[in-house]
Amino acid sequence: MRVLVVEDDRRMAELLRRGLVGEGWAVDVAHDGPSGLDRAGENSYDAIVLDVMLPGLNGYAVCGRLREAGNWVPVLMLTAMDGEYDEAEGLDVGADDYVTKPFSFVTLLARLRALMRRGQPQRPTVLRIGDLEVDPAARHCRRGTVLVALTVREFSVLEYLARRGGQTVTKTEILEHVWDDRFDGDVNVVEVHVSALRRKIDTPFGLRSIRTVRGTGYRLEVPSETPC
Repeated sequence: MRVLVVEDDRRMAELLRRGLVGEGWAVDVAHDGPSGLDRAGENSYDAIVLDVMLPGLNGYAVCGRLREAGNWVPVLMLTAMDGEYDEAEGLDVGADDYVTKPFSFVTLLARLRALMRRGQPQRPTVLRIGDLEVDPAARHCRRGTVLVALTVREFSVLEYLARRGGQTVTKTEILEHVWDDRFDGDVNVVEVHVSALRRKIDTPFGLRSIRTVRGTGYRLEVPSETPC
């Protein structure tokens, strides 16, 4: 999952970034309204954590402009202001939820997950491709009844492939969605993780579900009868 945090308090932004990265999410950070709006327009995010009191352009304006542009990414507004009119304004401009500082990170994380499910109803709670089961909330992967242990990054790559099940995705798309913009390594790191996934979710079961689409990328599909 890829999240944009727009927060002018740099200490708070870093705490949120570290917490979300610890949960296995890729996180980009912006510290003012215009930068946040630009990032949201240029990249594909699963959710945005948006502070209200931002320099340059406040959170209400950022959210409103996103909605006017037809961008319906789930938005969780974050503010030190506590009042029903402030909350109403945030919701009226198109925010999906509203959290007042100070807050519990555990609660924020739960609400962030909940609004992503509500905002993206086409996304099932558990992703299934044949007998492969990917549970983003529990961060579990099973092949049939067998629990498969994955690293945080491997799981994120598999989750992205599962959400695009049956569709071909490029290495660049995977890299942009699973790694954040601080990553400056080789795009072939995706190939390394896909190879690791194959060794864990396919090879031990004599299956081939992650297909290489030559010259394009990868596709996760119901396994063929042909063993790996």
